[in-house]
Amino acid sequence: MGTKEKLQEELLLEEDTVKQREIVLYNDDVNTFDHVIETLIAVCEHSPEQAEQCSLIVHYNGKCTVKTGEYDDLKPRCSRLLQAGLSAEIV
Repeated sequence: MGTKEKLQEELLLEEDTVKQREIVLYNDDVNTFDHVIETLIAVCEHSPEQAEQCSLIVHYNGKCTVKTGEYDDLKPRCSRLLQAGLSAEIV
């Protein structure tokens, strides 16, 4: 096995060990659709269409995964969602 193949194999193994987490946004009776959409665009870097779809899923299903990634990236984003008055958690 060549050095290049070995490095690629090690990289693939490293990628598999990174645990992906999710920010789940929950429905509430307080925030408007516009506020939720604007917040998702600002905090989660959603497109306007994606943010609107997530807000509708939250409204009708009670919750929606709005961002997936590593915990260190999600933690400050989740904190910003909470500061904006939304109900969210990392799972």
